Amino acid sequence: MSSTDRPPIVNPRVVPVLGHDAHLPAVPPERLSVPALRRRFAAPPPWQPEKLGDGRLIEGRQRKAAAVLVPLVQRDAGLTVLLTQRTAHLRDHAGQVSFPGGRVEPHDADVTATAMREAEEEVGLPHERIEVIGTLPEYLTVTHYAVTPVVALVSPPFVLTLDAHEVADAFEVPLAFLMDPAHHQRHAAALLGVRREFMSMPWQRPDGQGEVFIWGATAAMLRNLYVFLSA
Repeated sequence: MSSTDRPPIVNPRVVPVLGHDAHLPAVPPERLSVPALRRRFAAPPPWQPEKLGDGRLIEGRQRKAAAVLVPLVQRDAGLTVLLTQRTAHLRDHAGQVSFPGGRVEPHDADVTATAMREAEEEVGLPHERIEVIGTLPEYLTVTHYAVTPVVALVSPPFVLTLDAHEVADAFEVPLAFLMDPAHHQRHAAALLGVRREFMSMPWQRPDGQGEVFIWGATAAMLRNLYVFLSA
């Protein structure tokens, strides 16, 4: 079965929750400091990503290289992760919560250049406020993109300018919340006879705008970041 044959998950919120991971320890606060993150990415420990992708290699079909920026914003109360909500009309992953990012273009020097370019195009994040500290392993999406997460520290102040065609909203989620497996949910359902599994990290916005449902590839990459920082 090709990735295009897999039944889409239209409403992930109603897919049954198999369980939470509260039995796993949260990343200690001292590992979430800016100096500790710089040290961790400069000299990574032995580790293996937990999530390699939600797709699979298909013989004869070329993977499309892509990159996302994982922006860790340096706020007084602690680091936050800048995320976006994609607009509802997009062909791929419409309406989903995601990192700024996209396909690697021929003029991009490398995946870091792609991630920084896309962040500037999608949300107006200026290059001079970004300090790239490392990357996480590629993640293969069901749409056959091989996505490299580029992790960066972002220094305020900055003013976001959203690309109205691609981005419906942008917001920041505390990194400590996302690095606590008590907030990680595991989902599974059989759709048209095909078992689909994914992880979610629901977060209630403090501004009263309701729940942000982080799931799919974005949640999987954040889970890999958790495993990396816990190693």
